[in-house]
Amino acid sequence: MTGPTTGPVTAPVTGRAPVVPLPGGPVLGMTWGWTGVRGTWATPEAERSMDAMVESLATTWTAVTYAAEQATAQSTEIPFRDAPALTDDEVRWAVRAAKARGQRVCLKPVVNVADGTWRAHIGFLEPDVPHEPTWSQWFAAYTEFVVHHARIAAAEGAEMFCVGCEMVRADAHADHWRAVVAAVREVYDGLITYNCDKYQEDRLTWWDAVDVMSASGYYPLGQWEAQLDRIEEVVAREGKPFFFMETGCPSRSGSAALPNDWTLAGAPDPAEQERWYADMLAATAARPWVQGWVLWDWPAGLYAPQDAATDDDYCPYGKPAADVIAATYRRLGGGGTSA
Repeated sequence: MTGPTTGPVTAPVTGRAPVVPLPGGPVLGMTWGWTGVRGTWATPEAERSMDAMVESLATTWTAVTYAAEQATAQSTEIPFRDAPALTDDEVRWAVRAAKARGQRVCLKPVVNVADGTWRAHIGFLEPDVPHEPTWSQWFAAYTEFVVHHARIAAAEGAEMFCVGCEMVRADAHADHWRAVVAAVREVYDGLITYNCDKYQEDRLTWWDAVDVMSASGYYPLGQWEAQLDRIEEVVAREGKPFFFMETGCPSRSGSAALPNDWTLAGAPDPAEQERWYADMLAATAARPWVQGWVLWDWPAGLYAPQDAATDDDYCPYGKPAADVIAATYRRLGGGGTSA
């Protein structure tokens, strides 16, 4: 890739994995609302944000994504009813707002750690030690959190529900995850997915428990072909639909080489983000088993359009990458707002 691309991404079709159609696919999506702080949704500003997302990117799916916080990586309580977590009414508002704009919805509640530890590091001693917190205690709290929001997904007609995101240490506990999925199925009859972290697609052992495989695709510029070859083997083995539940790159110098690092130091660089998106979309669109993308991310409170050139975060609003995304989404069937 030698320069910016603003036209629709096209590429020759390759691949060995069978194409397993995803109901409602392809997923031409965006993550909306992260991290979902109480009081920032169900506002005129949030309405304008969602309008801008749908209209500028031609999305057909919105991942309504928000977090509850546990105190530390070894806590076994998830106080999801307490601030700063969103209220149930705010979550319902977002699902309804997306649907009113013609979007299919994936509801994606996520657990974060209040002290800043990445959720992938949530973990406990193995085997259990008396009087120390355990995986069983944590999964009990996590199941309560997830099932509560699966009920909202069912009541509001969300087409998909994500049972977890990037829980790398927890991923090894297949029996616990199977129980989580089973509990969700008792209250929700839509599609269920799990969002594994980058490089974990071939390490998860319980893909059979979910309906749809999904992953975080934060791979460096120029490395997509090799990573897709690896992921393709897993998709071929499992025989399930697959899409990228997260993928994106900050508009910051150096980020194309390390797109998952939101803390990376660098100057605002919209062209670097544009190059990364052109590379990612070209590589993934060439694999018919990749059923789409939910890009990362679009906040409920947008910066002003005139500030896009100096914003160095993931959101593509007002940046050249938005043109790459919109052209590709429109070519694949997206069309902006539809009632």
